[in-house]
Amino acid sequence: MAELTSMMNIGAEMKRKLVSVGIDSAEELIFTGSKQAFQRLKEKYPNVCLVHLYTLEGAITNTEYNSLSKEKKAELKEFSDSLKE
Repeated sequence: MAELTSMMNIGAEMKRKLVSVGIDSAEELIFTGSKQAFQRLKEKYPNVCLVHLYTLEGAITNTEYNSLSKEKKAELKEFSDSLKE
């Protein structure tokens, strides 16, 4: 199993948070998906923000989070906003 920190955008702090919500490997993050992982993080860490979701998506797709397409960012923002309602 690959280390979370071997993924693009995932540093020690994000790894710690992911492990605390039951995601302890790169494969587990990929299987869980960015939205579900973000939802778990949001439940435990209410201050996580949209950039965290972009970071997770970037890690899964091996893309710098700020290089995600406008369409993908809009989709992720819509999902993030839906969690606030």
